[in-house]
Amino acid sequence: MRLATVAGPPSSGKTSVILRAAEGLRNAGYHLGVVKFDCLSSEDEKRYQQAGIPVKTGLAGALCPDHFFITNIDACVQWGRRQGLDLLISESAGLCNRCSPHVRGVLAVCVVDNLSGVQTPRKIGPMLKTADVVVITKGDIVSQAEREVFAFRVKQVNPKAAVLPVNGLTGQGSLLLQRHLEGAHGVETLKDMRLRFSMPSALCSYCLGETRIGPDCQVGNLKLMDLS
Repeated sequence: MRLATVAGPPSSGKTSVILRAAEGLRNAGYHLGVVKFDCLSSEDEKRYQQAGIPVKTGLAGALCPDHFFITNIDACVQWGRRQGLDLLISESAGLCNRCSPHVRGVLAVCVVDNLSGVQTPRKIGPMLKTADVVVITKGDIVSQAEREVFAFRVKQVNPKAAVLPVNGLTGQGSLLLQRHLEGAHGVETLKDMRLRFSMPSALCSYCLGETRIGPDCQVGNLKLMDLS
């Protein structure tokens, strides 16, 4: 079974892009499924179900979505294999720009949108910098000059990635993404495989449920600003 991880900031168009690529993949005979990781809630499962795509949703709740992802992703791979899938796509929560849900040896896709601003690629961490493919959405809403500058900034951050403009509404450009997904490597298990980059740091007193403010309540992996 092939596996691909799709990451990106909230509302960048990850689900729409996946659904558009899925249309072509299913027409080509692929049996694919999706695992959606999110934080507190998600309505995306309904969209996948309406498209006839097997889907499972995992909500991290109070946990860091990256830690929740890596704890559960191999079980999701085994679920996909039991379903007889040809391709499993993992869609990340994309809660913060420090997320790193990409695995070495597994096709990594990052979705970003032109509306986020031309400086955004520099602000996004491992989920863009370590991706094999960067999909840029919402290009129909900005000017040609803005599209070119945004794509240039993406290439500055990740020169090795394939940069693909895709329209999540019309599907324009999704064929190129489909080709990359068809070339994803097969996996039987992720045991002993490694993330491409370390996850956001934990563990502090607030990770464990502390709500009080003050130095006496702050224990663990913390970082203070230099205000001198």
